Amino acid sequence: MSYKVPRHKVVRVPEFRDVAYDDERWELLGRLRAVAAELMRVLVECGYGPVAHGSVARGDVVRESDVDVLIPYVVAPAVVEACLERGGLKILGKLVVRATPKSALKALYELDPEGRVTVSFPLEDFSPSELEFYRFGGQVSYEELLGGVRVPGVSKSLVLIVPTELGHREAPVVGYEHYVARILGISVDTVRERVKVLSRRDEVGRTGLFLRIVLDPSVPLEEAVKEVSRRTRRGA
Repeated sequence: MSYKVPRHKVVRVPEFRDVAYDDERWELLGRLRAVAAELMRVLVECGYGPVAHGSVARGDVVRESDVDVLIPYVVAPAVVEACLERGGLKILGKLVVRATPKSALKALYELDPEGRVTVSFPLEDFSPSELEFYRFGGQVSYEELLGGVRVPGVSKSLVLIVPTELGHREAPVVGYEHYVARILGISVDTVRERVKVLSRRDEVGRTGLFLRIVLDPSVPLEEAVKEVSRRTRRGA
């Protein structure tokens, strides 16, 4: 397993504030959402129902922001790879990850040299709480993305981001878990769990992934999954 230091620090001091975007930030948001839309278009035309999650869904992007697209259900890796290839998208990095011992094994494809444009999908069924994790960070469908919809969600710094006409409003999460759960339409238990995970990640300086295996892009993902299954056991 390998780890990298997270780029985001958890905000410890509660603060409520409004943030207005300048032209440069609106332009950056437009560019990143266009990248997400093109990737999602390819997947939608193959019959999938992807979502974009994170800052691209919320709107609070910065220059280092990623474009993360998720197919939120189990699919055949070889079929997804063929879909991406038909759409003119090349897989430059291939990973198998498991966030915690009890979470679903997930495939992740990197589609740019810096690993900032990704598509992922579970190799085992997500639990209801795992699905809520993506709503915690904010997610939009392809149709919502095309329609310019931005949604509330929590950043990796544990700041609640609520989109506004001029930009977004920020609110603390720690100590306001019930309020955040109500705004996002998820359980307070999910909010508390994410606070625990992100706070620990900030303290120990690790990604928090239980398992992270980097593969050669030419290796069939199914072969790697079989090997992972032999070496690890879900819930062990």
